[in-house]
Amino acid sequence: MEITASDVAKLREITGVGLMACKKALLATDGDIDKACEYLREQGMSIVAKKASRIAAEGAAWAYISADRHVGALVEVNCESDFVAKSDVFTDLCEAVAKAVAESGISDIEKLKTYKTANGTVEELVTAATAKTGEKISLRRAVVQNNAGAIEEAYIHMGGKMGTLVEISADGVTDANVDEIVAMAHDVAMHIAAFQPPYVRKTDVPQSAVDHERDIIKQQLLNDEKNKNKPEQVLIKIADNKLGKFYEENCLLYQAFAKDPSVTVEQLVAATAKKTGTKLDVVRFTKYVMGEGIEKRTDNLAEEVAKLSGNK
Repeated sequence: MEITASDVAKLREITGVGLMACKKALLATDGDIDKACEYLREQGMSIVAKKASRIAAEGAAWAYISADRHVGALVEVNCESDFVAKSDVFTDLCEAVAKAVAESGISDIEKLKTYKTANGTVEELVTAATAKTGEKISLRRAVVQNNAGAIEEAYIHMGGKMGTLVEISADGVTDANVDEIVAMAHDVAMHIAAFQPPYVRKTDVPQSAVDHERDIIKQQLLNDEKNKNKPEQVLIKIADNKLGKFYEENCLLYQAFAKDPSVTVEQLVAATAKKTGTKLDVVRFTKYVMGEGIEKRTDNLAEEVAKLSGNK
């Protein structure tokens, strides 16, 4: 049968897939729109397979917070180009995946793929987005923070280049003070993105990290001629002071607050608790930097054109 331009346009509007792929699907299914959609889904599976060897080093970190603010999810979804990472298809997928993590409580990627949303399994959502964008899309990592006695808040930097999720235990939250507490939590999440501390507080630092830092400080002191004749007790005091500086630099609560360096993050939280009549504390946080540790594609434009033309 004859496939008209309007038929192709209609299928493209429904699926978001390219015009030539839509025409091919309609020809293969005798112009049946529903069957053509299924055909494209089947082709989407093969597209995913063909793209499996590509490097998806772009993408976004994305967050979802439940309506009651007791559950927060942070995910990293990868694609091949920054152009696709900024597309509505990709950002809609990121939102759907983050929501699925929050709803299911699943952070294991393989298990997450089988979770059923209103529009299909998470894996089917990824497959559909892959077919629409023409790029390899993959789920890299996910985390869910769930605490009925806390407020979860997130901060996404530069459209997904970095994402942070912070949990603030909160006793005494009411409709009258929740907005101010959430605003403070958002500021803390933003501070984490800016300063990237590895720990919340001193007790979170592994003893191995403390011992390593102490060894470095000790060697620094021994290498300084000025310390040659100083008593051991003096050197121990100097080392303790330097170790205290290490905690200030690496623990969130002791860092100077990004928006007001005259106070620490710990003092900011305490001031908010006093103002709102609540008991607040930072429990934990997660930080994702998009693409960290992923090998970047190094193909240049000339090489890519040569490959497409069959000259290489």
